Amino acid sequence: MIKVTNLNKKIGDVNALNGLSFTAQDGKITGLLGPNGAGKTTCLRTVFGLLKADSGNAEIDGIDVTKEPMVAKQKLGLFPDPCGLYERLTPREYISFFAQLSGLSVTDAKQATIDVINKLAMHDIADRRCQGFSQGQRMKTALAQAVVHNPSNIILDEPTRGLDVMSTRILRELLLLLKAQGHCVLFSSHVMQEVAALCDHVVIMTNGQVIAQGSVAELCEQAGKETLEEAFVALIGSDEGIAA
Repeated sequence: MIKVTNLNKKIGDVNALNGLSFTAQDGKITGLLGPNGAGKTTCLRTVFGLLKADSGNAEIDGIDVTKEPMVAKQKLGLFPDPCGLYERLTPREYISFFAQLSGLSVTDAKQATIDVINKLAMHDIADRRCQGFSQGQRMKTALAQAVVHNPSNIILDEPTRGLDVMSTRILRELLLLLKAQGHCVLFSSHVMQEVAALCDHVVIMTNGQVIAQGSVAELCEQAGKETLEEAFVALIGSDEGIAA
């Protein structure tokens, strides 16, 4: 579980986070939805410990990210840019390498790599070099790297940005698999269809603040609208967040 309580973060003259609070539960997919500049990426970077909040705190399974950063990170998996794979390595080599970076011994990393290859059904590509992989194969490898140390929580920042329809479909299936396995999945997006299709809980942000949260149905009911996009526009009070 990821819990954010009254996070504040100023970057330059901008209040990127302004009293942000929400909870992402285990076994559910939680989406941060908001227009560009809402503070979604700043929030995720703060939760992962890449940025330090000015005040407030983020907890991972009850562990304060600021007070025990290394322990908290062991319970987190960060989905990287799939285009950044080491193409000379095979997925098995790549995943094992990051398993050891996450603190596993060589022996444990080897077994964890076997386990995640089985979990994500990657046997057909496990021992091929990453060079020449399709976008879907790259995503599987990147996601395997994020979960190889068996973190209970997975963070993704606009994961479908730049993906084609088939690659987006593959990623959705992988996220639903992680949800079914009991992981807490937290991701940011400004794409309404993506959030509506995946999320059990939606946190709508603007100007570093939460302005509404709940299931898609609850948000639609709150706004008196039929679709998430219409509810979003009504709740933030403008049409700036509609994605093309």
